[in-house]
Amino acid sequence: MPPKSETQPPTTATTTTPYDPSSASIDPLFLFIRILPYSFLRPPRLRLKLPSLTLPSPMTVYALVLLTYFMVVSGIVYDVIVEPPGIGSTQDRLTGSVRPVVFLQGRVNGQYIIEGLSSGFMFVLGGIGIVLMDLALDRNRAKSVKVSYATAGISSVVLAYVMSMLFIRIKIPAYLH
Repeated sequence: MPPKSETQPPTTATTTTPYDPSSASIDPLFLFIRILPYSFLRPPRLRLKLPSLTLPSPMTVYALVLLTYFMVVSGIVYDVIVEPPGIGSTQDRLTGSVRPVVFLQGRVNGQYIIEGLSSGFMFVLGGIGIVLMDLALDRNRAKSVKVSYATAGISSVVLAYVMSMLFIRIKIPAYLH
């Protein structure tokens, strides 16, 4: 008896083919419907240009980020869900006249629309002040421009802080900080 060779032909158990679920069907009607409509149909030859997408400028991205930040800190989502009034009103005890109220006092988890927008503007103003102070540190700018940026940045941050603290004192009258 001759010796067996070391290499054996591959068997069907060791070879793998990708699984195609449509080829597993034995229904002749399914195969007929799958092949017939596409045997004579041809896709049209279109000469379409792919649109070229360009990146937006850094200032456009900055403006979008700043606008998004303003909307988030202003409570736009709260305003859409709860639908509070734009401004409130209260009646004076002595004269009986009705006067407008911008801040919803005593409720930390509620706001009027104008209250949220003004608070959000103060937060954005403080952020812009920080950006202006960063621009004042650029060595390639003239000294007068750097002084202008620094002055505008510091005044923006101080104004935003003072106004935000005033808003908190109006909102929560017993706030002592």
